[in-house]
Amino acid sequence: MTNSSFSSLPLSAELLESVKSMGFQKMTEIQERGLPAILKGKDLLAQAKTGSGKTAAFAIGLLHKLEPQSYRTQALILCPTRELADQVSKETRLLARAIPNIKIVTLCGGKPIGPQLASLEHHPHIVVGTPGRILKHLQKRSLKLDGLKTLVLDEADRMLDMGFHEDIMRIIDKTPRERQTLLFSATYPDQIKEISDDIQNNPVDIRVESVHDNKKIQQVFYEIQKGNRTRALVSLLQHYRPESSLVFCNRKQQCQELADELWQQGFHALALHGDLEQRERDQVLVQFSNKSSSILIATDVAARGLDIKDLPAVINFELSPDPEIHIHRIGRTGRAGSKGLAISLFIASEQFRVKAIKEYLNSPVRIDKASSLKTRENFRLKPPMVTLSINGGRKDKLRAGDILGALTSETGLAGKKIGKIDISDSVSYVAVEYPVSKQALKILSAGKIKGRKFRIRKLR
Repeated sequence: MTNSSFSSLPLSAELLESVKSMGFQKMTEIQERGLPAILKGKDLLAQAKTGSGKTAAFAIGLLHKLEPQSYRTQALILCPTRELADQVSKETRLLARAIPNIKIVTLCGGKPIGPQLASLEHHPHIVVGTPGRILKHLQKRSLKLDGLKTLVLDEADRMLDMGFHEDIMRIIDKTPRERQTLLFSATYPDQIKEISDDIQNNPVDIRVESVHDNKKIQQVFYEIQKGNRTRALVSLLQHYRPESSLVFCNRKQQCQELADELWQQGFHALALHGDLEQRERDQVLVQFSNKSSSILIATDVAARGLDIKDLPAVINFELSPDPEIHIHRIGRTGRAGSKGLAISLFIASEQFRVKAIKEYLNSPVRIDKASSLKTRENFRLKPPMVTLSINGGRKDKLRAGDILGALTSETGLAGKKIGKIDISDSVSYVAVEYPVSKQALKILSAGKIKGRKFRIRKLR
Protein backbone atom coordinates (compact mmCIF):
# COMPACT_ATOMS: atom_id res chain seq x y z
CA MET A 1 0.00 0.00 0.00
CA THR A 2 1.24 3.48 -0.82
CA ASN A 3 -1.39 5.38 1.13
CA SER A 4 -1.13 4.60 4.85
CA SER A 5 -4.15 6.72 5.84
CA PHE A 6 -7.22 4.97 7.30
CA SER A 7 -9.37 6.96 4.84
CA SER A 8 -7.91 4.83 2.03
CA LEU A 9 -9.81 1.83 3.44
CA PRO A 10 -13.49 1.07 2.67
CA LEU A 11 -14.63 1.92 6.23
CA SER A 12 -17.92 3.46 7.34
CA ALA A 13 -18.05 7.13 8.26
CA GLU A 14 -18.75 6.15 11.89
CA LEU A 15 -15.65 3.95 12.12
CA LEU A 16 -13.45 6.59 10.49
CA GLU A 17 -14.80 9.12 13.00
CA SER A 18 -13.88 6.81 15.91
CA VAL A 19 -10.40 6.21 14.48
CA LYS A 20 -9.88 9.95 14.13
CA SER A 21 -11.18 10.66 17.66
CA MET A 22 -8.59 8.21 19.06
CA GLY A 23 -5.80 10.22 17.48
CA PHE A 24 -4.71 7.57 14.97
CA GLN A 25 -2.96 9.53 12.23
CA LYS A 26 -1.48 6.83 10.00
CA MET A 27 -1.65 3.06 10.01
CA THR A 28 1.06 1.02 11.70
CA GLU A 29 2.71 -1.75 9.67
CA ILE A 30 0.41 -4.50 10.95
CA GLN A 31 -2.64 -2.32 10.18
CA GLU A 32 -1.40 -1.33 6.72
CA ARG A 33 -0.59 -4.91 5.74
CA GLY A 34 -3.34 -6.70 7.66
CA LEU A 35 -6.49 -4.58 7.38
CA PRO A 36 -7.04 -4.95 3.59
CA ALA A 37 -7.08 -8.74 4.00
CA ILE A 38 -9.24 -8.58 7.14
CA LEU A 39 -11.78 -6.28 5.46
CA LYS A 40 -12.01 -8.72 2.53
CA GLY A 41 -13.00 -11.43 5.02
CA LYS A 42 -9.80 -13.44 4.72
CA ASP A 43 -8.22 -15.37 7.58
CA LEU A 44 -5.03 -13.83 8.97
CA LEU A 45 -1.95 -15.35 10.63
CA ALA A 46 0.11 -12.45 11.95
CA GLN A 47 3.27 -12.16 13.98
CA ALA A 48 2.92 -8.94 15.94
CA LYS A 49 3.82 -7.88 19.45
CA THR A 50 2.02 -5.67 21.96
CA GLY A 51 2.38 -2.07 20.88
CA SER A 52 2.26 -2.90 17.15
CA GLY A 53 -1.33 -1.68 16.73
CA LYS A 54 -2.74 -5.20 16.33
CA THR A 55 -5.72 -4.59 18.65
CA ALA A 56 -6.98 -1.73 16.49
CA ALA A 57 -6.39 -3.86 13.38
CA PHE A 58 -8.66 -6.71 14.42
CA ALA A 59 -11.16 -4.46 16.26
CA ILE A 60 -11.66 -2.27 13.17
CA GLY A 61 -12.02 -5.42 11.07
CA LEU A 62 -14.70 -7.06 13.21
CA LEU A 63 -16.60 -3.77 13.76
CA HIS A 64 -16.63 -3.20 9.98
CA LYS A 65 -18.67 -6.38 9.35
CA LEU A 66 -20.83 -6.18 12.51
CA GLU A 67 -24.61 -5.97 12.14
CA PRO A 68 -25.79 -3.78 15.08
CA GLN A 69 -29.47 -4.68 14.54
CA SER A 70 -28.72 -8.42 14.91
CA TYR A 71 -28.60 -9.19 18.64
CA ARG A 72 -26.34 -12.24 18.65
CA THR A 73 -22.67 -12.75 19.40
CA GLN A 74 -20.88 -12.01 16.14
CA ALA A 75 -17.27 -11.69 17.34
CA LEU A 76 -15.22 -13.52 20.00
CA ILE A 77 -11.76 -12.34 21.08
CA LEU A 78 -9.74 -14.83 23.17
CA CYS A 79 -6.92 -13.45 25.34
CA PRO A 80 -4.46 -15.23 27.67
CA THR A 81 -4.97 -12.99 30.73
CA ARG A 82 -7.64 -10.88 32.40
CA GLU A 83 -5.43 -7.80 32.09
CA LEU A 84 -5.10 -8.15 28.31
CA ALA A 85 -8.83 -8.91 27.93
CA ASP A 86 -9.70 -5.72 29.83
CA GLN A 87 -7.28 -3.72 27.69
CA VAL A 88 -8.69 -5.16 24.43
CA SER A 89 -12.28 -4.52 25.59
CA LYS A 90 -11.47 -0.91 26.42
CA GLU A 91 -9.90 -0.19 23.01
CA THR A 92 -12.69 -1.98 21.13
CA ARG A 93 -15.31 0.04 23.04
CA LEU A 94 -13.56 3.27 22.11
CA LEU A 95 -13.53 2.28 18.43
CA ALA A 96 -17.22 1.24 18.62
CA ARG A 97 -18.53 4.36 20.37
CA ALA A 98 -19.63 6.13 17.16
CA ILE A 99 -21.73 3.08 16.20
CA PRO A 100 -25.00 3.07 18.18
CA ASN A 101 -26.19 0.16 20.33
CA ILE A 102 -23.07 -2.02 20.22
CA LYS A 103 -22.85 -4.31 23.26
CA ILE A 104 -19.42 -5.59 24.33
CA VAL A 105 -18.99 -8.01 27.27
CA THR A 106 -15.79 -9.15 29.00
CA LEU A 107 -15.78 -12.67 30.46
CA CYS A 108 -12.73 -13.63 32.53
CA GLY A 109 -11.92 -16.01 35.35
CA GLY A 110 -11.18 -14.63 38.81
CA LYS A 111 -14.45 -12.69 38.81
CA PRO A 112 -17.90 -13.76 40.07
CA ILE A 113 -19.90 -15.59 37.43
CA GLY A 114 -23.31 -14.21 38.54
CA PRO A 115 -22.98 -10.72 37.03
CA GLN A 116 -21.57 -12.30 33.86
CA LEU A 117 -24.63 -14.53 33.53
CA ALA A 118 -26.85 -11.45 33.87
CA SER A 119 -24.88 -9.58 31.18
CA LEU A 120 -25.38 -12.52 28.78
CA GLU A 121 -29.18 -12.61 29.12
CA HIS A 122 -29.30 -10.18 26.20
CA HIS A 123 -26.73 -11.47 23.72
CA PRO A 124 -23.74 -9.14 23.26
CA HIS A 125 -22.40 -8.36 19.79
CA ILE A 126 -18.78 -8.83 20.89
CA VAL A 127 -17.34 -11.03 23.65
CA VAL A 128 -13.77 -10.66 24.94
CA GLY A 129 -12.45 -13.18 27.43
CA THR A 130 -10.04 -15.82 28.67
CA PRO A 131 -10.43 -19.41 27.40
CA GLY A 132 -11.32 -21.02 30.76
CA ARG A 133 -14.23 -18.70 31.53
CA ILE A 134 -15.50 -18.65 27.92
CA LEU A 135 -15.60 -22.46 27.97
CA LYS A 136 -17.48 -22.43 31.28
CA HIS A 137 -20.19 -20.17 29.80
CA LEU A 138 -20.45 -22.39 26.72
CA GLN A 139 -20.91 -25.43 28.98
CA LYS A 140 -23.62 -23.57 30.95
CA ARG A 141 -25.15 -22.53 27.61
CA SER A 142 -25.19 -18.94 28.82
CA LEU A 143 -23.05 -18.06 25.75
CA LYS A 144 -24.03 -19.08 22.23
CA LEU A 145 -21.66 -18.80 19.28
CA ASP A 146 -23.83 -20.13 16.45
CA GLY A 147 -23.99 -16.63 14.89
CA LEU A 148 -20.25 -15.97 15.14
CA LYS A 149 -18.64 -14.23 12.17
CA THR A 150 -15.16 -13.43 13.53
CA LEU A 151 -12.89 -15.33 15.93
CA VAL A 152 -9.71 -13.61 17.18
CA LEU A 153 -6.90 -15.37 19.04
CA ASP A 154 -4.77 -12.62 20.58
CA GLU A 155 -1.28 -13.51 21.87
CA ALA A 156 -1.89 -17.10 20.80
CA ASP A 157 1.65 -18.20 21.74
CA ARG A 158 1.10 -17.02 25.32
CA MET A 159 -2.23 -18.90 25.51
CA LEU A 160 -0.49 -22.08 24.35
CA ASP A 161 2.32 -21.49 26.89
CA MET A 162 -0.29 -21.24 29.63
CA GLY A 163 -1.80 -24.60 28.67
CA PHE A 164 -4.98 -23.35 26.96
CA HIS A 165 -4.65 -25.40 23.74
CA GLU A 166 -7.33 -27.92 24.73
CA ASP A 167 -9.76 -25.21 25.90
CA ILE A 168 -9.25 -23.23 22.68
CA MET A 169 -10.03 -26.25 20.49
CA ARG A 170 -13.17 -27.05 22.54
CA ILE A 171 -14.34 -23.44 22.13
CA ILE A 172 -13.71 -23.56 18.37
CA ASP A 173 -15.82 -26.72 18.14
CA LYS A 174 -18.77 -24.55 19.25
CA THR A 175 -18.28 -21.98 16.45
CA PRO A 176 -19.61 -22.10 12.86
CA ARG A 177 -17.25 -23.52 10.23
CA GLU A 178 -17.96 -20.52 8.03
CA ARG A 179 -16.19 -17.82 10.02
CA GLN A 180 -13.20 -15.52 9.78
CA THR A 181 -10.30 -16.47 12.06
CA LEU A 182 -7.61 -13.95 12.95
CA LEU A 183 -4.58 -15.35 14.81
CA PHE A 184 -2.00 -13.00 16.35
CA SER A 185 1.21 -14.22 17.97
CA ALA A 186 4.37 -12.46 19.14
CA THR A 187 6.49 -15.51 18.30
CA TYR A 188 6.12 -18.25 15.71
CA PRO A 189 6.79 -21.70 17.24
CA ASP A 190 5.74 -24.90 15.43
CA GLN A 191 2.62 -25.13 17.62
CA ILE A 192 1.30 -21.87 16.14
CA LYS A 193 1.63 -23.24 12.59
CA GLU A 194 -0.11 -26.46 13.69
CA ILE A 195 -3.05 -24.66 15.29
CA SER A 196 -3.34 -22.37 12.25
CA ASP A 197 -3.50 -25.42 9.95
CA ASP A 198 -6.28 -26.85 12.16
CA ILE A 199 -8.51 -23.79 12.46
CA GLN A 200 -7.78 -21.44 9.54
CA ASN A 201 -8.60 -21.44 5.84
CA ASN A 202 -5.72 -20.31 3.58
CA PRO A 203 -4.68 -17.48 5.94
CA VAL A 204 -2.77 -14.44 4.75
CA ASP A 205 0.60 -14.76 6.54
CA ILE A 206 2.10 -11.50 7.81
CA ARG A 207 5.28 -10.98 9.85
CA VAL A 208 5.78 -7.38 10.90
CA GLU A 209 9.25 -8.14 12.18
CA SER A 210 12.09 -9.54 10.14
CA VAL A 211 12.16 -13.14 11.28
CA HIS A 212 14.51 -14.76 8.78
CA ASP A 213 16.83 -11.98 7.63
CA ASN A 214 17.76 -10.52 10.97
CA LYS A 215 19.31 -13.61 12.57
CA LYS A 216 22.20 -12.24 14.59
CA ILE A 217 24.43 -14.58 16.55
CA GLN A 218 27.54 -13.21 18.21
CA GLN A 219 29.92 -16.18 18.21
CA VAL A 220 33.07 -16.12 20.39
CA PHE A 221 35.62 -18.87 21.09
CA TYR A 222 37.68 -18.78 24.28
CA GLU A 223 40.98 -20.62 24.56
CA ILE A 224 41.44 -21.90 28.12
CA GLN A 225 43.99 -23.86 30.11
CA LYS A 226 43.46 -27.59 30.60
CA GLY A 227 41.52 -28.30 33.81
CA ASN A 228 40.00 -24.77 33.89
CA ARG A 229 36.70 -25.43 32.09
CA THR A 230 34.34 -25.01 35.04
CA ARG A 231 36.15 -21.91 36.30
CA ALA A 232 36.02 -20.47 32.75
CA LEU A 233 32.28 -21.22 32.50
CA VAL A 234 31.61 -19.38 35.77
CA SER A 235 33.64 -16.42 34.44
CA LEU A 236 31.57 -16.45 31.22
CA LEU A 237 28.32 -16.38 33.21
CA GLN A 238 29.61 -13.53 35.37
CA HIS A 239 30.83 -11.56 32.35
CA TYR A 240 27.84 -11.96 29.98
CA ARG A 241 25.10 -12.52 32.63
CA PRO A 242 22.58 -14.24 30.28
CA GLU A 243 19.11 -14.63 31.77
CA SER A 244 19.16 -18.24 30.57
CA SER A 245 21.71 -20.36 28.77
CA LEU A 246 21.88 -23.85 27.27
CA VAL A 247 25.24 -25.49 28.00
CA PHE A 248 26.39 -28.45 25.87
CA CYS A 249 28.58 -31.29 27.12
CA ASN A 250 29.62 -34.33 25.09
CA ARG A 251 28.93 -36.93 27.83
CA LYS A 252 25.89 -37.42 30.06
CA GLN A 253 27.96 -38.05 33.19
CA GLN A 254 29.66 -34.70 32.68
CA CYS A 255 26.26 -32.95 32.52
CA GLN A 256 25.28 -34.05 36.03
CA GLU A 257 28.75 -33.40 37.49
CA LEU A 258 28.79 -29.87 36.05
CA ALA A 259 25.24 -29.13 37.28
CA ASP A 260 26.25 -30.25 40.79
CA GLU A 261 29.39 -28.06 40.71
CA LEU A 262 27.43 -25.00 39.60
CA TRP A 263 24.80 -25.59 42.32
CA GLN A 264 27.57 -25.58 44.92
CA GLN A 265 28.68 -22.19 43.58
CA GLY A 266 25.18 -20.73 43.89
CA PHE A 267 23.91 -21.07 40.29
CA HIS A 268 20.50 -22.57 39.48
CA ALA A 269 21.62 -25.25 37.00
CA LEU A 270 19.78 -28.38 35.87
CA ALA A 271 21.06 -31.35 33.86
CA LEU A 272 19.26 -33.08 30.99
CA HIS A 273 20.60 -36.49 30.02
CA GLY A 274 19.59 -40.03 29.15
CA ASP A 275 19.65 -41.37 32.72
CA LEU A 276 16.70 -39.23 33.80
CA GLU A 277 13.25 -40.77 34.20
CA GLN A 278 10.54 -39.21 32.03
CA ARG A 279 8.99 -37.42 35.02
CA GLU A 280 12.38 -35.92 35.94
CA ARG A 281 13.03 -34.90 32.34
CA ASP A 282 9.62 -33.21 32.08
CA GLN A 283 10.30 -31.34 35.32
CA VAL A 284 13.71 -30.10 34.12
CA LEU A 285 12.30 -28.92 30.78
CA VAL A 286 9.37 -27.17 32.46
CA GLN A 287 11.67 -25.29 34.84
CA PHE A 288 14.03 -24.15 32.11
CA SER A 289 11.37 -23.19 29.56
CA ASN A 290 9.36 -21.18 32.12
CA LYS A 291 12.48 -19.31 33.34
CA SER A 292 12.64 -20.99 36.77
CA SER A 293 16.17 -22.19 36.08
CA SER A 294 18.96 -20.09 34.56
CA ILE A 295 21.15 -22.88 33.15
CA LEU A 296 20.31 -26.13 31.35
CA ILE A 297 23.22 -28.53 30.80
CA ALA A 298 22.58 -31.16 28.13
CA THR A 299 24.05 -33.62 25.66
CA ASP A 300 23.17 -33.35 21.97
CA VAL A 301 20.98 -36.48 22.19
CA ALA A 302 19.08 -35.23 25.27
CA ALA A 303 18.49 -31.81 23.69
CA ARG A 304 17.04 -33.27 20.49
CA GLY A 305 13.61 -31.82 19.84
CA LEU A 306 14.12 -29.17 22.51
CA ASP A 307 12.49 -25.88 21.43
CA ILE A 308 13.06 -23.02 23.85
CA LYS A 309 11.87 -19.58 22.77
CA ASP A 310 13.99 -16.48 23.33
CA LEU A 311 17.14 -18.36 24.35
CA PRO A 312 19.77 -15.65 25.01
CA ALA A 313 22.88 -17.86 25.00
CA VAL A 314 24.30 -21.22 23.96
CA ILE A 315 27.58 -22.27 25.57
CA ASN A 316 29.72 -25.15 24.30
CA PHE A 317 31.42 -26.42 27.46
CA GLU A 318 33.14 -28.79 25.05
CA LEU A 319 33.30 -28.48 21.26
CA SER A 320 31.47 -31.11 19.26
CA PRO A 321 33.68 -33.29 17.05
CA ASP A 322 31.21 -32.58 14.20
CA PRO A 323 31.09 -28.98 12.80
CA GLU A 324 27.51 -29.54 11.59
CA ILE A 325 26.38 -30.42 15.13
CA HIS A 326 28.16 -27.26 16.35
CA ILE A 327 26.10 -25.15 13.90
CA HIS A 328 22.92 -26.91 15.01
CA ARG A 329 23.77 -26.19 18.67
CA ILE A 330 24.37 -22.47 18.21
CA GLY A 331 21.31 -22.13 15.92
CA ARG A 332 19.11 -22.47 19.01
CA THR A 333 19.86 -18.83 19.92
CA GLY A 334 19.28 -15.70 17.85
CA ARG A 335 15.85 -16.80 16.64
CA ALA A 336 12.87 -14.68 15.52
CA GLY A 337 14.98 -11.58 15.01
CA SER A 338 16.48 -11.61 18.51
CA LYS A 339 20.20 -11.27 19.07
CA GLY A 340 21.92 -14.44 20.21
CA LEU A 341 25.17 -15.29 21.94
CA ALA A 342 27.16 -18.45 21.17
CA ILE A 343 30.27 -19.10 23.28
CA SER A 344 32.66 -22.03 22.97
CA LEU A 345 35.49 -23.19 25.23
CA PHE A 346 38.51 -25.09 23.87
CA ILE A 347 42.02 -26.06 24.94
CA ALA A 348 45.13 -25.92 22.74
CA SER A 349 44.87 -29.57 21.68
CA GLU A 350 41.35 -28.85 20.27
CA GLN A 351 42.51 -26.18 17.82
CA PHE A 352 41.76 -28.59 14.96
CA ARG A 353 38.06 -28.55 15.90
CA VAL A 354 37.95 -24.75 15.79
CA LYS A 355 39.63 -24.91 12.36
CA ALA A 356 37.03 -27.44 11.12
CA ILE A 357 34.17 -25.14 12.24
CA LYS A 358 35.87 -22.18 10.55
CA GLU A 359 36.16 -24.14 7.28
CA TYR A 360 32.56 -25.35 7.53
CA LEU A 361 31.33 -21.76 8.01
CA ASN A 362 33.73 -20.55 5.32
CA SER A 363 34.42 -17.46 7.42
CA PRO A 364 36.85 -16.37 10.14
CA VAL A 365 35.89 -16.87 13.79
CA ARG A 366 36.58 -14.66 16.78
CA ILE A 367 38.94 -16.13 19.38
CA ASP A 368 39.47 -14.37 22.73
CA LYS A 369 41.48 -15.16 25.82
CA ALA A 370 39.61 -16.17 28.97
CA SER A 371 41.68 -13.56 30.81
CA SER A 372 39.68 -10.85 28.97
CA LEU A 373 36.51 -11.80 30.84
CA LYS A 374 35.38 -9.40 33.56
CA THR A 375 34.31 -11.43 36.56
CA ARG A 376 32.26 -10.19 39.52
CA GLU A 377 32.84 -11.61 42.97
CA ASN A 378 29.83 -13.34 44.54
CA PHE A 379 27.68 -12.74 41.43
CA ARG A 380 24.89 -15.28 41.01
CA LEU A 381 22.29 -15.66 38.28
CA LYS A 382 18.89 -15.73 39.99
CA PRO A 383 16.02 -17.06 37.84
CA PRO A 384 13.12 -14.57 37.53
CA MET A 385 10.50 -17.29 38.11
CA VAL A 386 9.81 -20.13 40.56
CA THR A 387 7.90 -23.30 39.65
CA LEU A 388 5.13 -24.65 41.88
CA SER A 389 4.13 -28.30 41.41
CA ILE A 390 0.50 -29.38 41.90
CA ASN A 391 -0.26 -33.09 42.36
CA GLY A 392 -3.22 -33.01 39.97
CA GLY A 393 -3.60 -32.82 36.21
CA ARG A 394 -5.82 -33.68 33.27
CA LYS A 395 -7.10 -36.85 34.97
CA ASP A 396 -8.41 -34.58 37.73
CA LYS A 397 -10.00 -32.37 35.03
CA LEU A 398 -7.67 -29.50 35.96
CA ARG A 399 -7.29 -26.74 33.38
CA ALA A 400 -5.01 -23.74 33.16
CA GLY A 401 -7.94 -21.42 33.91
CA ASP A 402 -8.66 -23.26 37.17
CA ILE A 403 -5.08 -22.74 38.40
CA LEU A 404 -5.00 -19.13 37.23
CA GLY A 405 -8.32 -18.45 38.94
CA ALA A 406 -7.22 -20.07 42.22
CA LEU A 407 -4.14 -17.83 42.28
CA THR A 408 -5.77 -14.54 41.30
CA SER A 409 -9.44 -14.68 42.33
CA GLU A 410 -9.93 -12.43 45.37
CA THR A 411 -6.28 -12.86 46.43
CA GLY A 412 -4.74 -9.59 45.28
CA LEU A 413 -2.22 -11.50 43.13
CA ALA A 414 -2.10 -10.01 39.63
CA GLY A 415 -2.39 -12.29 36.61
CA LYS A 416 0.70 -10.71 35.07
CA LYS A 417 2.77 -12.23 37.91
CA ILE A 418 1.83 -15.71 36.66
CA GLY A 419 3.95 -17.29 33.95
CA LYS A 420 3.70 -20.50 31.99
CA ILE A 421 1.25 -23.20 33.11
CA ASP A 422 1.95 -26.82 32.10
CA ILE A 423 -0.58 -29.58 32.71
CA SER A 424 0.15 -33.30 32.28
CA ASP A 425 -2.06 -36.28 33.14
CA SER A 426 -1.28 -36.39 36.86
CA VAL A 427 0.75 -33.26 37.68
CA SER A 428 0.61 -29.55 36.86
CA TYR A 429 3.25 -26.85 37.02
CA VAL A 430 2.78 -23.10 37.30
CA ALA A 431 5.56 -20.51 37.10
CA VAL A 432 5.23 -17.43 39.29
CA GLU A 433 7.50 -14.42 39.63
CA TYR A 434 10.15 -14.92 42.31
CA PRO A 435 9.06 -11.99 44.57
CA VAL A 436 5.51 -13.42 44.89
CA SER A 437 6.45 -17.12 45.01
CA LYS A 438 5.92 -17.48 48.78
CA GLN A 439 2.54 -15.74 48.53
CA ALA A 440 1.50 -17.97 45.61
CA LEU A 441 2.61 -21.12 47.46
CA LYS A 442 0.60 -20.04 50.51
CA ILE A 443 -2.51 -19.27 48.41
CA LEU A 444 -2.50 -22.66 46.68
CA SER A 445 -1.56 -24.62 49.82
CA ALA A 446 -4.27 -23.01 51.97
CA GLY A 447 -6.92 -22.80 49.29
CA LYS A 448 -8.65 -25.06 46.80
CA ILE A 449 -8.52 -25.51 43.05
CA LYS A 450 -11.85 -26.35 41.46
CA GLY A 451 -13.23 -27.00 44.95
CA ARG A 452 -10.54 -29.54 45.82
CA LYS A 453 -7.38 -29.56 47.93
CA PHE A 454 -4.14 -30.51 46.17
CA ARG A 455 -0.63 -31.00 47.48
CA ILE A 456 1.57 -28.10 46.41
CA ARG A 457 5.35 -27.92 46.54
CA LYS A 458 8.03 -25.59 45.27
CA LEU A 459 10.56 -27.13 42.89
CA ARG A 460 14.12 -26.39 43.86
